[in-house]
Order: sequence, then C-alpha cells, then structure tokens
Amino acid sequence: MATKVLVPRLGEGVDEVTITKWLKKEGDSIKELEPLLEVNTDKVDTEIPAPASGVILKIEMQEGQPAKVGQLLAVIGTAGEAVASDQSSVISVAQPVAKSAAHKSDEPQPATQHATRTTDLGFISPVVAKIAAEKGIDLSQVPGTGLNGRITKNDVLNFIQSPPAKETYHATRTTQHATPVVTPSTGDTLIKHTLIRKQIADRMVMSKSVSPHVLTVMEADMSRVAKHRAANKAAFERDGVNLTFTAYFMMAIVAGLKAFPIVNSSWTDEGLLVHKNINIGMATSLGEEGLIVPVIKGADALSLLGMARAINDLATRARSRKLQPDEVKGGTFTLTNHGISGSLFAMPIINQPQCGILGVGAMQKRAVVVDDAIAIRPMVYMSFVFDHRILDGASADWFLAKVKETLENWA
Repeated sequence: MATKVLVPRLGEGVDEVTITKWLKKEGDSIKELEPLLEVNTDKVDTEIPAPASGVILKIEMQEGQPAKVGQLLAVIGTAGEAVASDQSSVISVAQPVAKSAAHKSDEPQPATQHATRTTDLGFISPVVAKIAAEKGIDLSQVPGTGLNGRITKNDVLNFIQSPPAKETYHATRTTQHATPVVTPSTGDTLIKHTLIRKQIADRMVMSKSVSPHVLTVMEADMSRVAKHRAANKAAFERDGVNLTFTAYFMMAIVAGLKAFPIVNSSWTDEGLLVHKNINIGMATSLGEEGLIVPVIKGADALSLLGMARAINDLATRARSRKLQPDEVKGGTFTLTNHGISGSLFAMPIINQPQCGILGVGAMQKRAVVVDDAIAIRPMVYMSFVFDHRILDGASADWFLAKVKETLENWA
C-alpha cells in the first residue's frame, strides 16, 4: 500500500516550508528514514526523511514551491503500483487520514483541497480562498504577511474587520512588489537570487513598510567590560566557552529591557503586546548567503557564563546550518554586531514584529574627556532603531542609556 509523505510540523508556529532540494527523483528506491528532500523555513534548512521504504512513485511539489504543514509532498510504494487520483489532495494534520463513510459528504473534493496560485498573489490556501469567496474579498487588496508575502487567514480576517481605503492597499502592494526595469549591458553577469536572499529582501521591505523606523545613537566606554573580559577569559575557556563582547551586550540589553519593559513589546491594532519572556535574537552572518537570527530564549535567566555558552552554541550551529526552525522564532528584541567588519554605526532594520533592534559598531580607542582630562578609552557606538508607534525619542533614549550605564559600570 502506498505511503504518503506529508509536510511535518517542524516546530511551534511553523505552518509552511519551501521545498529547496529533492534528494531523490521519481522511480528511485529509498529506505525508511533515509533523507528524501530538504525544506527551508525562516532560512533554516531541514532534511525530511522517508516514512517508509519503497520506490518514489510520485513527487507532488517542485523545488522552490511553498508547502503547508500536512500537504502532500510525495508518494512511496512498490514498483509498478498505481497512484490513486486523489493522492495529491492536501491533508490537514489535525484530521485523521481515513474517515468514516458517514462523514464523506462533508469533505471537500480534491479539486478544492489544492492550494491555488495566481501570477500576482502567489499561493493561496483553500481556507483563504474560501473566506475570500464567501465575503466577496478581492485578495489583490489584502497585504500578505506570510512567507514571501503570502496572504494568510489572519490577513483576510484583519482586512474584513478593518478594511482601509482601497487606493491605500493598492499602493502598498504595488510599492512592495514593483521592481524597476534594469537593462543589462554587454559583459554584465546575472547572479540568481538564493532562497535566503529572497527571504531577506522580502522581510526588509515588509519591515520598512510596516513600522516607522527612528534611529538614536549613543556611545559607551567599554573600559570596565574590557578589563572584566581580560580577567575572566581564561576561566571561561576552561569551561569550554569563548567569552566574547557580544555576551556583555546581551546582558546589558537584558538590563535595559527589564528596566523598560515597553521596549520588549510588539504593536497590535488592539494595543501594545508586552512580552513576559525576554528572547533576544542575534544576527549571525552566513557569508555571501546573507544572515540568520537565532534566538536566545529566556535570556533574562542566564548568567554571563550561560549567555556566552548560548551565544557560542547558536553561532556555531548557525554557520554550520544545523539550527532547528524553533531556534529562529519567538524573538522579542534583536542585537546585530555590524562592527565586526569595521562599521562604526549603522541603521539596522527592525526584525518584525519586534519594537527595536540594537546595532553595535566597532570598538575603537579614542580620546575622550574624563573628569576634565583627556583620556584614551575603548569606545563603541550603539545604534538603537525603534518603532516610533511604540516608543518616542525620550523612552527610546531611556532604554539605550540603561544599556550604556550597564556596560560602563560593569563590576
């Protein structure tokens, strides 16, 4: 009997993946638990193993396509076995595969179970299509917040509850997706976009269109931190931990978020959602491919040693592509250390739906005035970009001043 390969739930809040690479093709033999394909979600690549041994009878989804949890990916069976015409239906993981005859009349036909696709809107799930049809909603007017701008159920429901002016939505969608025509010249080289680069582009454009970004900059004297790190680096190494300056910035951010909880929040139409947990993302470079933001969950419960260990672990696994989907979700604030490449200060883009992001520049020894005397100190610029819907200039500066104070008074 044929076995269906469905998109598994790879973590909390992971409802959709993108097929990145098939490791087998139709007609190939495969053993149970042998890797069958690779999928990507939130820039994390994950292998999906075969649920049974046999022959790949049919591959339903092509590379580059998005697929929802529970959707059919492939069919495995015995050589020569016929694939039923309804094998390609989308199956909800919340429902059993088999149902009694008494309930068959309530089930949608296979033709309506498929996710649909249009040139302009991308993939539309059956639920979204059904709601739009019942309410008479023109989906071209609904801005999508899902993966690659996909329109989700919540997007449609929010649109029904508070529809804005039509011309506003049309302008938004046109602005987000229109790309100026570029005429290549002789000798130009076209480098195809990777999936990660497309995801980064989509999210950056979305973030700038969602919240008003404002930048405030302060500099911190890192003398005490540098002294503490020099005195404790060897002891941390004996515990197998590399004590980096990032750990100190993370601890200072925790202090700032605890002192001003409003910064640890997200904007909603109903009000500010202030998060109980402090989960700090750290932007990690993947080289030319882009970057990824693993999240340190419960950062406020960690000591400096625990924080440094978590940073080491996540950074190492991020660069070796071994993160799990859950480890890049749930962030409530983000740190990006653009100073690694020599940048002094920058204006990072907010990782939605967070309130803000802190950029840290390169640490440099500079002449500063200390007690009316000129002194040489290791100084660093800190760039705090915040959502002006949530914070005003004063409240943003209070938070950043607390981060600065924590670093400068490290004991």
